[in-house]
Amino acid sequence: MGPTASGKSGLSMLLAEKWPIEIISVDSALIYRGMDIGTAKPSVEEMQAVPHHLINTHDVDQSYSASEFVEDAKRLVEEIFARNRLPVFVGGTMMYFNSLQQGMSDLPSADEVVRERLLQQWQTDPQSMHQRLQQVDPKAAERIHPNDPQRLIRALEVFEVTGTPLSEFQAQPKSSLQAFKLIKVGLIPENRGKLHAQIEERFLQMLESGFLQEVKGLFERGDLNVDMTSIRSVGYRQAWLFLQGEYDYETFVHKAVVATRQLAKRQLTWLRKESDMLVLDPFQTTADERLLAVLKLLDSVAEENG
Repeated sequence: MGPTASGKSGLSMLLAEKWPIEIISVDSALIYRGMDIGTAKPSVEEMQAVPHHLINTHDVDQSYSASEFVEDAKRLVEEIFARNRLPVFVGGTMMYFNSLQQGMSDLPSADEVVRERLLQQWQTDPQSMHQRLQQVDPKAAERIHPNDPQRLIRALEVFEVTGTPLSEFQAQPKSSLQAFKLIKVGLIPENRGKLHAQIEERFLQMLESGFLQEVKGLFERGDLNVDMTSIRSVGYRQAWLFLQGEYDYETFVHKAVVATRQLAKRQLTWLRKESDMLVLDPFQTTADERLLAVLKLLDSVAEENG
């Protein structure tokens, strides 16, 4: 685990040279096909060298929930263990990591037709949508802001599809990975300034690699909009608004970098609540030192478990 641009993928690829691992992506944006540069998606060569899962599984117009992730993760863990390999979760979507540990209620699958209709209604009048949620699921309405379309639409969608409030589903027994021992490693930089500089440098590299052209291709499809879960990803939203003429190029770059830094801050806030975690500072250790620390941890756990 770790904030964006902290070196999670690099460490996992080094680990793959020492242990027979398969990587399960814990990133809500890597599931989307065609969103490669702005998500820092692993290269084709990396994915050929080490099996990766939950990458390029969805079209950009589709949705994916934390509960779906937990179900996919449980299935993949069992399949990977059956191959006598070690499943390694790598990513920065902290809600997914939290759901793995704390569990998620078994919610109904997404209904794209209902979701698209609700999205169009939200774009017209978000306040009335929230008022509707207050009527059918007041507990969920207390937690969900009118300007949070993803959660608001999901709550209304669940009620429309099942007739049961989302809050009732969430009160039911939860599905998680509690049957397995989770070995947690967190890349947590103490020097926030260095992380911010690395975030900016990486975003400028993405621009040089054709990030705007990538977003332009999505923009010109004609069936996507800025409120979709995929396009709301950091960097993509700012690029989309730039292409719509909302602001100039310099403002776009500034806003994208700031949004990425804010994401990193939220990720670090989540991480500091974690317990039983090996903490490594990516700016105060070398890649070899980080790998050695992880290998020692894995060896000790393997000895404990025979």
